Amino acid sequence: MFKNVFGSGFLVRTAHVILTWVITLILFLHDTELRKQEETGQLVQPVLFVLLVLVSVLLYFAVSLMDPGFILSDDSDLQFTLGVTEEQQDMIPPTSKSLRQRRCGHCLLQQPMRSKHCQTCQHCVRRYDHHCPWIENCVGERNHRWFVLYLAVQLLVLLWGLHIAWMGFSPAPAWQLWLRSNGMLLAVAVLVALLSLIVLLLLGSHLYLVSLNTTTWEFMSRHRISYLKHCGADENPFDRGTFHNLWGFFCVWGSVVWEQVYFREGSNQV
Repeated sequence: MFKNVFGSGFLVRTAHVILTWVITLILFLHDTELRKQEETGQLVQPVLFVLLVLVSVLLYFAVSLMDPGFILSDDSDLQFTLGVTEEQQDMIPPTSKSLRQRRCGHCLLQQPMRSKHCQTCQHCVRRYDHHCPWIENCVGERNHRWFVLYLAVQLLVLLWGLHIAWMGFSPAPAWQLWLRSNGMLLAVAVLVALLSLIVLLLLGSHLYLVSLNTTTWEFMSRHRISYLKHCGADENPFDRGTFHNLWGFFCVWGSVVWEQVYFREGSNQV
């Protein structure tokens, strides 16, 4: 279920961990409210901050090392689980949505609907969203919800750290003296602000796509995807409404046979 921590992406994961704890250490060593509270014995906020940083690091490793939904063998029972007979498939007009099993040209395995081959991971991934270079892993069916949760926790840590850095700036009579005493904290604040903006945009875009029950790959490349290119510009055969989309994404575990959902939508046209 999990990859080797010392395998592919080891340097990226190491850099992430080092950067996270270096920033945390600077926030504690500088004259910030965390250090002041620690020195006065008020440990609630410092402990909560460290625990939140630790949770974000653990979620990062979980998402990075988790199997995103690799397809390792043909699903011989797929035709039976679809609940679609050959006669029903023949009834679908050729210009409409159709159910044709694709075989990957790279790993030569049958691709369930919404899956895609990742050139970096060298595997087909169920409900493929994208390959994230920062976690050095694909985001797919098994780890997508954990990826969104990681982004939410990471954003909370970054915004809290930005607040701590901002409140830690000490006044000075001249800007040279101010820069000398606050230079390190300023660099941390700029870096954290930039990371916060990136994570905020990522989290917002993923929540938006999840609410529509679509993936980044489908959103960006629907004109090239066989099961979507015949749909209208505003038509999404997997959309079940915002509430059900969010509920299914965050609260329903297990694989979904997307061919069944797709065929139910397409059967209205037959």
